[in-house]
Amino acid sequence: MKLNPFEKLKKSLVRTKDNLLGKISQTVRRRKIDDDLLDDIEEILIEADVGVKATTRLIESLKEKAREQKLTEGEDLIALLKDDISAILAREDSTLFAENDSKPVIWLIVGVNGVGKTTTIGKLATRFSSEGQKVMIAACDTFRAAAIEQVAIWAERSNVDIVKSQSGSDPAAVAFDAAKAAMAREVDLLLVDTAGRLHTKSNLMEELKKIKRVVLKAVPGAAIHTKLIIDGSTGQNAISQVQVFAEAVDCDGIIVTKLDGTAKGGVMIAVAEELGVPVDFIGLGEGIEDLQRFDSRQFAEALFA
Repeated sequence: MKLNPFEKLKKSLVRTKDNLLGKISQTVRRRKIDDDLLDDIEEILIEADVGVKATTRLIESLKEKAREQKLTEGEDLIALLKDDISAILAREDSTLFAENDSKPVIWLIVGVNGVGKTTTIGKLATRFSSEGQKVMIAACDTFRAAAIEQVAIWAERSNVDIVKSQSGSDPAAVAFDAAKAAMAREVDLLLVDTAGRLHTKSNLMEELKKIKRVVLKAVPGAAIHTKLIIDGSTGQNAISQVQVFAEAVDCDGIIVTKLDGTAKGGVMIAVAEELGVPVDFIGLGEGIEDLQRFDSRQFAEALFA
């Protein structure tokens, strides 16, 4: 039986829930609230990839509320923790398109190697095309011949146009041609696939900046949004990736893949607390429908369900 989106989300977060709430529930059982208990909770939060900043905020809030409400039993902290984590996650959700964006809207899709960029682009193309938007893909990952073939298969499957070149071509030149073609064909959304790159390699980050500059030259005044794809199973490494990519190309949205089957989904709390970059989509599996629009309230509900 096919699960509805919320049930799918809940199922995908089972391991994260066990790693976070399951461990805390066991820790607080039959214990009084004291510094030792709060230290144990702090350790669980850190190990569950919630991040230092979010963990510090959560522990301080638990201390304050327990004192204000004169709570003594450790199990009373669970409800407080749920409220506080929900509050962190429930920041304002992202808006994908601004009303005043001129067409074509251009999404520069970036990220390190192996996070699922090409597959995600295929799913995005399918999603927006099925909603009636005219979509085009620019195959600018010219380092891997397989990447061009893979994204071309997705373009055919989702019935969208693609602009590509030979393997080894200049990615910025492909991006320029695609942007010009998107404008000429009155495309609504141009998805620019880029090569996976380590966020620590400055020359590759410079190439991303060049692609962005060239696209703006091709379509002056275009709305260019940089969407960073991170692998949800990498835990805290995701934070440094977002920081470096955001510095280089002004990320305004994150897509978190591979949240199903990982115990490291706590990183979503760290992302919300530390980065101020909204999450646009989350990936919960291989199917096209498994790329879900991120809803902070639903995510919190699924985590605590």
